[in-house]
Amino acid sequence: MALRIRLKRIGKKKQPSYRVVVADQRSPRDGRFVEAVGFYNPLTDPSTILIDEEKALGWLSKGAQPSDQVRVLLKVAGIWEKHQQTKKSATSSK
Repeated sequence: MALRIRLKRIGKKKQPSYRVVVADQRSPRDGRFVEAVGFYNPLTDPSTILIDEEKALGWLSKGAQPSDQVRVLLKVAGIWEKHQQTKKSATSSK
């Protein structure tokens, strides 16, 4: 089962907000998911980005691939750099 970290749309018409979820890549956008790891609201100024760092790093270490937009959100939150550092340290220790 290939897992993706992606956005699930919530909110009313013309007022989108999103949950950052871990889901099977074959499931629909707003369908079943494994775990919610964060929240994103693009309408606030500045945008609200709340991502649980431990959960996100845990899923990334297990091989979940982020979508393009979630990768940008992880970079803004500083989580993507931590993941890259742990990946480099794991490969250099082998």
